[in-house]
Amino acid sequence: MKLSPRIHQQLRLKSALITALLLLVLGTLAFLTTRYSVQTDITNNAGNTLSQASQKLLLSLPDKVTITAYIKQGQPIRAQIAQLVDRYSRYKANLTLNFIDPDFEPEKTRELNIGPEGIIIVDYQERTEKLTFIDESSLTNALLQLTNANERWITFLTGHGERSPEGIANFDFGQFGKELAHRKINAQTLNLATLPAIPDNSALLVIAAPKVALLAGEIAIIKGYIQRGGNLLVLTDPDNKQLTDLLKLLGIRQLDGVIVDSNSTLYGIDDPGFILVSEYAPHPVTKGFQTITLYPVVAALEIDGKTDFTISAWLSSSAKSWMEADAIKGKIKFDANSQAKQGPLAFAYALTRNLNETTQQRIVVVGDGDFLSNTYLGNVGNLDMGLKMVSWLIHDDRFINIPAKIATDKSLQLTQTAVAIIGFGFLIIIPLLLISTGFIIWRKRKQR
Repeated sequence: MKLSPRIHQQLRLKSALITALLLLVLGTLAFLTTRYSVQTDITNNAGNTLSQASQKLLLSLPDKVTITAYIKQGQPIRAQIAQLVDRYSRYKANLTLNFIDPDFEPEKTRELNIGPEGIIIVDYQERTEKLTFIDESSLTNALLQLTNANERWITFLTGHGERSPEGIANFDFGQFGKELAHRKINAQTLNLATLPAIPDNSALLVIAAPKVALLAGEIAIIKGYIQRGGNLLVLTDPDNKQLTDLLKLLGIRQLDGVIVDSNSTLYGIDDPGFILVSEYAPHPVTKGFQTITLYPVVAALEIDGKTDFTISAWLSSSAKSWMEADAIKGKIKFDANSQAKQGPLAFAYALTRNLNETTQQRIVVVGDGDFLSNTYLGNVGNLDMGLKMVSWLIHDDRFINIPAKIATDKSLQLTQTAVAIIGFGFLIIIPLLLISTGFIIWRKRKQR
């Protein structure tokens, strides 16, 4: 059939209209993509989607959330953090992420005590949480902690050479006190010689390695506080005999000597008296905790006799550690013929007692008072461990258990026959089919 000029014109007009309509549709869709976002997670385990618990928490936060990552430029972890935070921003528009290279802000780096691994700071309602490790569980629980706006008070015993939450000396807890204040946990000091009573507003009593013995009246006040169900944190040091009676009341005994660990050299530490812990016993304090903690000059503890408390050990040295009674000089090694006790050795216990159906008394005893001091607080996960410990003791232990999303069937196992079929199929058979199909179509058109 011969096409007239009029039909040619109509066909060209029809083609132009269809092209214009397609361009209009594509332009409209492109505009809509700038205004609206639609995403679908097709992974088998929803690995790219926040859990329902995280979504619910984000929707309950009315104010702005700012996440600042102090990570050096060029680090691959920057992309991982951005990808994770992007999932949160889908459910909370006023959540922002900023990256800062610590090398460009040395003063801020010193102020925040940022190590080479970097740090992530989460700000909400003028309160902050610091993270050295970030995933959905850690970030969601940091936000959960920041939602608590109630002020809480803890009391530090003084008058016996204890470490002060306000002191600036290397052995004091001044920096830890500031970190607690950022979370609206206020530290107050108490001298029982001048005020013979523990304040009613105190959620926790802290006894941080006294250097001289407590008076009989002071011990009686503390025992009464424990019997009434008060929460307690006891920090002791090797060869500290000032707390023997108090520990006996709790059913714990401090062993003589210092724990030494030959594994310390694996972390580049020459002093075997430094104990590093990377594995933690199951406990609410260490739930989800994956960071190494450092404990210098540690005393071993053990359960001593019957007690009304449920006692669990949650910090222990490695199997290559032992108790050393002599002075640590030069290279030392474990003497199997000696009476020295070999590791693993527990040096932190958590004690609980149910006072009634709704109230639980909580006590923690640690055989080291240095790990929270101004000198060592910034090492690896010491600050996080201290904050988690205090939060649990004052019953601020809310934690959302977000299970890890592990992709299933990440590897495909093929037989040699299957590999050969796939190889020949893609390299030979499919190209031959395409060539043959093209040749047949060409022949048919040529024969018309």
